[in-house]
Amino acid sequence: MLSTLSSIGLWALTASLIGWWLGPAAGLGVLAFGLLLMVLVSGLHISRIARWVGNLEQPPPPSVGPWDNILSPIYRQLRRDRQELIELDRQVSAIMMAAEALPDGAITLNADMELQWCNRTACEHLGLNLATDRHQRIFNILRDPSLVAYAKQSSWDAPLIMHINRDGLSKTVQLQLTPYGLGQYLLVTRDITQVEKLETTRKDFVANVSHELRTPLTVLLGFLETLRDIPAESISLEQRLRYEEMMLEQTQHMQAIVADLLTLSTLESTPTIEGEPVNISNLIHSALNQGQALSGGQHQFIQDIDPNLGIVGIESELGSAISNLLTNAIRYTPKDGTITVSWQSSANGDAYYTVQDTGIGVAPQDIPRLTERFYRADKGRSRSTGGTGLGLAITKHIMMRHNAELQIQSRLGAGSRFSLRFPASRVRAMPCSS
Repeated sequence: MLSTLSSIGLWALTASLIGWWLGPAAGLGVLAFGLLLMVLVSGLHISRIARWVGNLEQPPPPSVGPWDNILSPIYRQLRRDRQELIELDRQVSAIMMAAEALPDGAITLNADMELQWCNRTACEHLGLNLATDRHQRIFNILRDPSLVAYAKQSSWDAPLIMHINRDGLSKTVQLQLTPYGLGQYLLVTRDITQVEKLETTRKDFVANVSHELRTPLTVLLGFLETLRDIPAESISLEQRLRYEEMMLEQTQHMQAIVADLLTLSTLESTPTIEGEPVNISNLIHSALNQGQALSGGQHQFIQDIDPNLGIVGIESELGSAISNLLTNAIRYTPKDGTITVSWQSSANGDAYYTVQDTGIGVAPQDIPRLTERFYRADKGRSRSTGGTGLGLAITKHIMMRHNAELQIQSRLGAGSRFSLRFPASRVRAMPCSS
């Protein structure tokens, strides 16, 4: 503004001098020319500024007269605002990426409980599709009365547990609603299917342990009460010895259950170690000697054992797994049945310990559950064989600790084939035993 007034004053002074020298008409002409020239230059500056306003990303035009002092601070502020916007966009993007990476689902709802945004985890938990479900009420999407009742509460101190069946799969999801901002809500989802399964397994385990111990305890209590209540002379020595023998059997059964439970607890709580090379053929021959004694000559045993094939592992654990499979085959194979034991390597370098029998076999629906603790496919027959119901659970844990796998093939009434597959990385060549 000051420069414009200075320019006008300079032209007026020039016009006054020329008017004094050449006359008033010449002075007025010079003044009019000067003012016209200033208007034309100002128009040129304004047109350049107008072009710049159309693209504020570019620096302002240079040399626009009095506008220079106005445009420069405006441009500097625009640059600062642009940098702040870029930084804000970067922070928002980082926040959105973090929200997408959350292991829990996150859903934002407006005051009408309409879905505004959700991350991928929430889509997986609840089957949402942000493209089609945005601005839809969450009640219309999920259609669960328990969710409606939960959302109508005045506060949400406890989460809601929902059981969702979708695409043939059952899932348990925990939902927690939290208000934030002004009339906004955050719905956090968490998949607790595995947690619920573990809790069910824990409850079943406690119930099964109680049930397994109750039977021998009931037998013991019955015999002890009988021996206490009847006169000594009313029972023969032969009956007393039979009662004592049966009590001893039940006590040994309880002792076996407790020992297997302690073994399982040890396997689950102790860290896995690499171990050292173990001569598996020696362990198999030892298990066969014990198995033949248990069989009492009622079964035929076929052996195919490579004496030079060893495994890096823990000898006591491997011996337990080997013995468990052989003992099961003997218990569940009728008299005159055949049990085939093999220990060989495959073409890809893996090693297989296999026990195949001609026993009673297992129904297809029972095979996936055989390694569960205390699970018995045939409860009546299983109890009569004297097993604890924990042998295969122990074997599975031992295999997991050795990066190995328990494989089960069976057909009801046609026998079973149990195999321990050890990866080639654990296989070692052993010197021939003399």
